[in-house]
Amino acid sequence: MVTTFGKYPAGERLHRIKNSPNYRDGSFQNVEKTSVNPNDVSMFRILKKMIFRPSSVRPSVEIPNQKVDLNNLPSTEPLLVWFGHSSYFLQVGGFRILVDPVFSGNASPFRFFGKAFKGADHYNAEDIPAIDLLVLTHDHYDHLDYDSIRTLHPKVAKIVTSLGVGAHLEKWNVASEKITELDWWEEVRITSEVKITATPSRHFSGRAFKRGQTLWSSFVLELPRFRLFLGGDSGYDNSFKKIGDEFGPFDLALLECGQFGKYWPQIHMFPEQTGQAAADLQAKKVIPVHWGKFVLSYHPWNEPIQRFVAAAEKAGVDYVSPRIGEPVNFTAEYEQQPWWLFENKD
Repeated sequence: MVTTFGKYPAGERLHRIKNSPNYRDGSFQNVEKTSVNPNDVSMFRILKKMIFRPSSVRPSVEIPNQKVDLNNLPSTEPLLVWFGHSSYFLQVGGFRILVDPVFSGNASPFRFFGKAFKGADHYNAEDIPAIDLLVLTHDHYDHLDYDSIRTLHPKVAKIVTSLGVGAHLEKWNVASEKITELDWWEEVRITSEVKITATPSRHFSGRAFKRGQTLWSSFVLELPRFRLFLGGDSGYDNSFKKIGDEFGPFDLALLECGQFGKYWPQIHMFPEQTGQAAADLQAKKVIPVHWGKFVLSYHPWNEPIQRFVAAAEKAGVDYVSPRIGEPVNFTAEYEQQPWWLFENKD
């Protein structure tokens, strides 16, 4: 198998997978019955829709962005820096967390597909400081990036990921003792004050030919003074309510709102469902992610955030949507600007 693809689980890891209550009929299964293409629309029709996408799927000019020295952010504030799509950096009380870093400029194994928007690619793996905890939600290319992991892993103290994903990491020479793989509802304590729990999401996995050989997850991150929900990728289902009842309220939830489509409504939320998920989780504040960097659907690039904002304001959901690279104190009042509203020229 090509190195970038990773490796299928084997040995003791595969034995653990086969004993998981979430693994049936040769693959991991969602909590609720889920189809990648529930309406059985032909692949030809979907490909045609993707090939003949409007020019508005990409911004015509550079996205507003900021670049800061991540090594010198004030440790007295709880900060978040969003890198576009689902990659972000958190620093709370000097503890540094990195989630789903993709800095190679592509959301695919092929350089000609999935290129980052201009302005969404100013950070690279070399800009990232020493990391206490790296969280990898699942193994899709827009969340698990070979080039980024290869550069980052020497300066990462601990990696927590979904069950099975460690096979890819070990293939890429990540030390096995750094890796903790969790099944849904399993937890691990990183320090005496930091705990993380894997929780269900409604999605799928796979980097090569077979789907569902590794798990996909959301995560509950408990830090001193704060409880965060790291959503990963997920269609909407009743799991958000169950997680909210078990762990809520959350000080902050990071939830996907982009790359949705009518042909795959069960594996990615529509922006309006993102607001409902936030309510189910009892989230005090939401940062919408999974948009603003890559073209993985056929909607205009800024439609996700516009629809999310409209729904959130109608429902009274408190949200923050910072510019890419902008440090945000997620506990402070934030003067939100609609920075995503600039016109395409063509």
